[in-house]
Amino acid sequence: MLVSVYLIAITAEAMSGALAAGRRNMDLFGVSLVAFLTALGGGTVRDIMLGNFPISWTQHPSYIYLTIGAGLITMPIARVMHRLHRLFLLLDAAGLIAFTIIGCNVALELGYSIPVVVMAGITTGIFGGILRDVLCNRTPQVLRHELYASVSLLVALLHLLLRHLGVEEDINILASFAVGLALRLSAIRWGWSLPVFSYAPGRWHG
Repeated sequence: MLVSVYLIAITAEAMSGALAAGRRNMDLFGVSLVAFLTALGGGTVRDIMLGNFPISWTQHPSYIYLTIGAGLITMPIARVMHRLHRLFLLLDAAGLIAFTIIGCNVALELGYSIPVVVMAGITTGIFGGILRDVLCNRTPQVLRHELYASVSLLVALLHLLLRHLGVEEDINILASFAVGLALRLSAIRWGWSLPVFSYAPGRWHG
């Protein structure tokens, strides 16, 4: 189940990266690069942080073809993709949860402590979007819109709690997905977000 959701998620993330690149009028190489990094950047950063080599996608070349192909396919169909906006939001939410759980499991298998496991899950979940927005010269959306990074945090904590309680893995994943999807989609529907820190230093007057 998790692998299937992962493949769907990296495809959707690659397409979102391609759309962001298109808004910046990038060429074919730029679109391909942003699509690839949006889809697989989170896992790459996680593996580098944890010293988990070889990096996961280097052992699965099909992921490269899938993400770059999805990015390039986005170009000719971009004009009609706005009709699939709600579907993309759902796939993005599912991807966030899948990436987070996978990141946690990778860190657990490597024997890291719980705080590191949680950060590995969050990094996997959100860092692709951060790379996309940095490359497209905009403030990362995952840090300033409806609950997103915090959903990744809560999913990671829930997944680890259920694991600690001895809940069977498939049930754990289903429960984490249900809670994560409900929270993320509710945040989109009602605009839930964390308090915003806005700092504008005043001018000194002599």
